[in-house]
Amino acid sequence: MLQVVFYAQMAEEQKLFDIGTALDAVNQKLIRRHPHVFGDETAQTAGDVKRIWGEVKAAEKKDKGKDTGLLASVPRAMPALVEAQQIASRAAGVGFDWENPDQVIEKLHEELAELDEARRNASQSELENEIGDLFFVLVNLARFVKVDPEQALRRTNAKFRQRFGYIERKLAERGRKFEESNIAEMEALWQEAKG
Repeated sequence: MLQVVFYAQMAEEQKLFDIGTALDAVNQKLIRRHPHVFGDETAQTAGDVKRIWGEVKAAEKKDKGKDTGLLASVPRAMPALVEAQQIASRAAGVGFDWENPDQVIEKLHEELAELDEARRNASQSELENEIGDLFFVLVNLARFVKVDPEQALRRTNAKFRQRFGYIERKLAERGRKFEESNIAEMEALWQEAKG
């Protein structure tokens, strides 16, 4: 709230708007976007509420002359993983989706084959495209199996840190540095860390 009041005060000092005007605009937006609460619309499910919200928001954008495409309101400035989740969810919400996780896994294999082909024959740009496709399919697989990909990756990062730290400690106990070791020794320690 401090930030809201702070910005409203700055805007008022510059004669742009005051906090009352801002609060009124927020109030009107909430009423406009919830016609199932404040108007005659009916919403039976959470999906109905989201659909109504989206329709009202799209109409507002159209009235302002903005792009009203389904993906237009997904911010491009957000982290790519979150952007991919939102894009995939919106496309799936209108039926552009696989029918089951097996189809997503099949697509994953297809993308891996394309990546392998690009690795052997393509430019760095094409490799980047194929890696991007692979990430996008993984985001969709996570959506299908109801796993938050951000949380899954964070857990894996933590697990990797723990296991790599184990390798580092064990090498230090042996009086060795990474550059004095080799992949076979480090892999053996990695397997120990997993156990």
